[in-house]
Amino acid sequence: MIFWKLFYTFVKIGIFTFGGGYAMIALIQNEVVEKNGWMTTQEFTDIVATSQITPGPVGINTATYTGYTAVVNAGYSPTLGVAGAFLASFSVILLPFILMLIVSRLLHKHKDNPIVAATLSVLRLAVVGLIAAAALLLLTAENFGTPGTQTFQFVCSCILFAAVFIASWKYKISPILLILICGVVGVVIY
Repeated sequence: MIFWKLFYTFVKIGIFTFGGGYAMIALIQNEVVEKNGWMTTQEFTDIVATSQITPGPVGINTATYTGYTAVVNAGYSPTLGVAGAFLASFSVILLPFILMLIVSRLLHKHKDNPIVAATLSVLRLAVVGLIAAAALLLLTAENFGTPGTQTFQFVCSCILFAAVFIASWKYKISPILLILICGVVGVVIY
């Protein structure tokens, strides 16, 4: 049954993801598109884009939309899709919430321990890798087009990507402003 698989999948994703929502995207994509086939890569890309522009943590938003889409794509009603959305959201935060209650208490007690400090340093590196993996997963033909068949979309996407990267990295322009500008550019171009 899809609800049990959703629960198991998102509990697993929640407990093994370090670094927040963007680090979670690669795991969610692997589970829901590759392993379980609950949706296409294009549907998942749309879910990630929607999750980024809606209020709230991107990882939980992605889990919510994924839960809904997986249940509806399995042939169930949109009402049960809402139950799938709730279940995926609940599942992805359940074990991390319990774990954080325990770890925060222990971390406060042992924060000056050199082993704890070394472990946190290694986890920071792992988080950077997971976020980079999420970024690379989104560099697909569905998002950028292809140079041979969709040349205009590919060129526009690459220019927009480079401009937003430079604007946010070098000039520290607000991500909210960049999202709004990209939305306007998307409406004008497409």
